Amino acid sequence: MLRTLLTLLTIAVLAVVPTDAFAKKGADSIGTRVYVQVLDEADEPIRTAVIRHPEEADRHRVNSVDGTWDDEVLYLPDGSELIFTPGMMLVLEVSAPGYETQVITYQVRRRKNNPKVRLAELEYDDSAIEEPMMSFGRDTPRDETGGGGPAN
Repeated sequence: MLRTLLTLLTIAVLAVVPTDAFAKKGADSIGTRVYVQVLDEADEPIRTAVIRHPEEADRHRVNSVDGTWDDEVLYLPDGSELIFTPGMMLVLEVSAPGYETQVITYQVRRRKNNPKVRLAELEYDDSAIEEPMMSFGRDTPRDETGGGGPAN
C-alpha cells in the first residue's frame, strides 16, 4: 500500500514538473528571441563571425559550431536596453575576417525569427602587392677607404 502511494506521488510530481518549468521559462523571458545564422556563399557556417548593433559597443561572437547567434535584448552603452519586440526593425552589422561586412535590417516577428545572412568572400589581388623594402641601421654601406676608425 505504501509502495503504491509513493509510486502515485512520484508520477504526480513528474507530471507537474514539465508544466511548471515551461511556465517559469515564459515568466523569465524579456523579449522575442531572434536567431541569426551567418553563412558563406556555399551555405557553410562562418564560425568566426561577429554581430553587433550600430549603437552598441560590444561585438557578439556566433556559435563556433553552427554559426548562429541568438538573443532577445541588447544592452546599449548608455545603460538602456533594446528589447526585441514583434514589429520592431532590428539593424545588425555582421562581419567576419576575410568576408565583406554586411548591415541587415530585420523586422522582428512573433515567432520563427531565424534570418540567415550570407557574406561574400573578399577577393584579393596578390599581384598588386609588392614586398616592402625595409632598411635597418646595420644595412648602411661600409666605409670603402679601408680605415676602421677615426683618422689621427
